[in-house]
Amino acid sequence: MKSVELGHTGLRVSELGIGTGTTGWDGRSNQTDMGFEPLVRLLRYAYEQGITFWDTADMYGSHAHVAAAMKGIDRASVVIGTKTVARSRLEAEQAVRRFLRELETDVLDIVLLHGVTEGDWPERCAGAMEVLGRERKRGVVRAVGVSVHSLEALRMAAVSPWVEVVQVRLNYDGMLMDGAHEEVLPLLKRIHASGKGIYAMKVLGRGALGAEARRALRYVLDRPEVDAAVVGMMNEDEVRKNVGCLGA
Repeated sequence: MKSVELGHTGLRVSELGIGTGTTGWDGRSNQTDMGFEPLVRLLRYAYEQGITFWDTADMYGSHAHVAAAMKGIDRASVVIGTKTVARSRLEAEQAVRRFLRELETDVLDIVLLHGVTEGDWPERCAGAMEVLGRERKRGVVRAVGVSVHSLEALRMAAVSPWVEVVQVRLNYDGMLMDGAHEEVLPLLKRIHASGKGIYAMKVLGRGALGAEARRALRYVLDRPEVDAAVVGMMNEDEVRKNVGCLGA
């Protein structure tokens, strides 16, 4: 599996990551609905196939699964990205402490503000940004950023000096994206040029583009402005298929 640097964060990730939040919210996802041990086994299998970038979030309810899957694996060999819906200072302080405990780790590799939609999200999330920035300086968090869910939020991510990593919806069909390709792609180029890391979600259009997985993955990963992509996989066959799509 090809390893790439995520922007200028110093984090190296596998170009294909495994997501744990397909249709995920309110503490569950398609992956966590599989059951605890099946998801733990799937994460370990993905690791064996070279997938060392794992995407989780508080709202997916998958922190405990990730922690269990990490047992017996060199912590430094996996980059874990998580997300928080905290917006205030107090909420973020509580979230960081809880995330460290739930993930059973001393450091959070990536913490994103989850699902920002407003163009003025830096004002709305100022308290949480202050806390995450402080923990970034202390080394408790290695990189901070946003998971965007609107074109206005993406535009702000492009100019915010606080942002180090952006998670964005992107696929060849335009399905579930925050805008048309001609609107989104110039912003991604601007974000990448500023040294921020970009990793894509909805690469397979929440499964709708799965019949053309190779085309979908190559469309995203061959773009110079995109560092990596995360795909929510449900079984070992899907892992093997998607890993195989990255071959010659």
